[in-house]
Amino acid sequence: MDGIGPLSKKLFSAAKEVIPGGVNSPVRAFRNVGGEPFFVRRAKGSRIEDVDGKSYIDYIGSWGPNILGHAPTVVTNTIHEVAKSGVSFGIPNPFEVEMARTVCDWVPSVEKVRMCNSGTEATMSAIRLARGFTKRDLIVKFDGCYHGHSDSLLVAAGSGALTHGEPDSAGVPGDFARNTAVLPYNRPEALEELFAREGEKVAAVIVESYPANAGFVLPRPGYLELLARLSREHGALLIFDEVMTGFRLGKAGVQGIEGLSPDLSCFGKVIGGGLPVGAFGGRAEVMDQLAPDGPVYQAGTLSGNPLAMAAGLAQLRELARPSGYPRLEQLGAHFEQGLRTLLDAKGVPHRLNRVGSMFCLFFTEREIVNVDDVMKQDMEFFRKFFWGCLAKGIYLAPSPYETGFLSLAHTEADLDETLGVFDEVLGGI
Repeated sequence: MDGIGPLSKKLFSAAKEVIPGGVNSPVRAFRNVGGEPFFVRRAKGSRIEDVDGKSYIDYIGSWGPNILGHAPTVVTNTIHEVAKSGVSFGIPNPFEVEMARTVCDWVPSVEKVRMCNSGTEATMSAIRLARGFTKRDLIVKFDGCYHGHSDSLLVAAGSGALTHGEPDSAGVPGDFARNTAVLPYNRPEALEELFAREGEKVAAVIVESYPANAGFVLPRPGYLELLARLSREHGALLIFDEVMTGFRLGKAGVQGIEGLSPDLSCFGKVIGGGLPVGAFGGRAEVMDQLAPDGPVYQAGTLSGNPLAMAAGLAQLRELARPSGYPRLEQLGAHFEQGLRTLLDAKGVPHRLNRVGSMFCLFFTEREIVNVDDVMKQDMEFFRKFFWGCLAKGIYLAPSPYETGFLSLAHTEADLDETLGVFDEVLGGI
């Protein structure tokens, strides 16, 4: 099934000699689809080109941040101009203030925000802040929700639905995992039982409000409201991880869609314009516990980097135009309708989740409620589908556990071309 070009193969062989696994992030290794990755030479708009000269319509967009498409002129010009004055200072710069004001203006639950350099830093810092504010240790997370690779959050479910977690990686001490309880997502009875038993110990509940790292899973009606209510009743903080969904599904992300106000929120991706970035923010009384005003320490030399802040602001200004989010919804609806029609006509068992410009196709008839359902889809069918699409110039996530992304650079012609390829590939499986 591997159709990767010779120069990509040569580069991957060289990479494996000096980079663990040949990649700087595991999903890039294509292990979930049984092959080797291609290497990208350039990208523009909705398309990427590999080092062997093959072009693909891209539905990854650097895993979410490239919401305007690849190398949008408004962002690249901004980076070029700002870089002339310096790329990093380690001293406050005006772009930090403008970005913080924009985040606070767009997300009503955020009264103060602090910048950092990645989603992992954002969630790690929010957890430390929640523990410092509540003076409690226990964190509640959900199986299948990924919040970066910090020790407290790289924890999997234990042997039972209500046990404390177990390390999900070598190198994570058991003591860290014992302070993290892991529950199945979308199971209200498990959440209610845990709070009834240990509610006074819970510092925070952290959740990918729309989980997007184990496919794309949507909450059952009332589930997020239950999270908010139980957290509030027991004095725990509610943390929304909106690293994927923030500023992609609307100005206020999932919390804007659902009408909820978490105590803390974590962001990344879109607000960096394609450069490394993270942020966490929330209620002022909580955020004021951060140093230098409070006892909770958090720092970063490159936090609020002028290039990332300026690039992100340029991107957000484009999204704020009338042709921004409504256009993304229009593209998403066009793609969803065409894909559902095609799959129904082919008689392919499937589930399709889509909100705005985020989507995920599951090859199963099961209702997708949480990661257990995602793992029971037809993995071999997905593998054949992925390689068939890649061979014909369509780049989807190289894993059945990842979300797809549309951008403002995609056109109806791109989507229709993609659906045509899907038709051909499905006909050959």
